[in-house]
Amino acid sequence: MENIIFTAFDIFNFGLVVFFWWFTLKYYKTLPERIPVHFDFDGKADNFGNKKYSFLIPIIGTALFCFFAYALRHLETANFPVEITDKNRYAQFLIMEIFIRWLFVLIMLIFMNGQDYMFRHSFDENVKPKVPLFTAILSVIGSLIIVFIFVAIFK
Repeated sequence: MENIIFTAFDIFNFGLVVFFWWFTLKYYKTLPERIPVHFDFDGKADNFGNKKYSFLIPIIGTALFCFFAYALRHLETANFPVEITDKNRYAQFLIMEIFIRWLFVLIMLIFMNGQDYMFRHSFDENVKPKVPLFTAILSVIGSLIIVFIFVAIFK
């Protein structure tokens, strides 16, 4: 059963990467030559660059997908917060597999939110991000807290 869930998760994650590339390619032609490439914590653009920079984040997302896929194939090399024994190996590896896949979803959603904001900001300086950066960071921190709780429970 877990293999089916993991396969569905992996297909979803790959779909996020494909969607991210599709989104970037779809709106690339409509972008002005100069786009915002960095924002301060208030959401104001503080650095601008050529519209080719819009491909940087999808490239990083694709590289992260490859890295996470590699990490999932070599879980024994991960740095677990508890000692891995024969008794807790299955539970700890299961927690790590779920968390890695979930973390990738969160990272891709943060990247896509930033890309969407960058594109919309290129045309209207008064737009706001659909999801504030603070909320996105809290979702990652909250996920870490939940993982550490599960790791401690199944020690």
